[in-house]
Amino acid sequence: MDFCVDDFPGGLESCLEAILMVADQPQQVTDLARVLALDEDEVRAALESMQREYDGDESRNLAPRGFELRHTALGWQFGNRAVFEPVVSAFVTDGQMARLSQAALEALAIVAYKQPVTRAQIAAIRGVNSDGVVRALSVRGLIREDGADSDSRAAFLVTTGLFLEKMGLESLDQLPELAPFMPAASDVVNQAEETSGPTVN
Repeated sequence: MDFCVDDFPGGLESCLEAILMVADQPQQVTDLARVLALDEDEVRAALESMQREYDGDESRNLAPRGFELRHTALGWQFGNRAVFEPVVSAFVTDGQMARLSQAALEALAIVAYKQPVTRAQIAAIRGVNSDGVVRALSVRGLIREDGADSDSRAAFLVTTGLFLEKMGLESLDQLPELAPFMPAASDVVNQAEETSGPTVN
């Protein structure tokens, strides 16, 4: 490791926040400590301190955050507080979110054609963190969790009956083939050659 957590603004706690923000599954203290080259007790103490801070403190007039740092048998993970579910649902299903965004459509297409698929796989295909759009699709009832990957413990995502209803399909077998929408092999080769420039012999 070529860095020290103390070199970053906020130190260890900020480093943990950065990791947990992009993680698509709960993280064990042992794994976090290994990545940061720190003692497990130090990492655990920092996580517990962050959890208390997010929960608020009435004696210091500190309100709880809209999110929480959860600790389960699977590890540590950020999540929205259940009490704010009506607020989140209203935002996702109303106003400018009434129609699916381009990002949400991309993520939904990935789930539809590659299910079961994990959040990390969606992010890898899209090339960008997709946690927000995945949550939006889940709240709207278009996708749901169904099992977990045996190796990574990441939740598998699949489409729902509501997705089929909205698409006017009776089953996933009726999804249109992707082949007609794919570029021809010759077009891909030509584009690659144009991007790389002329070949020098």
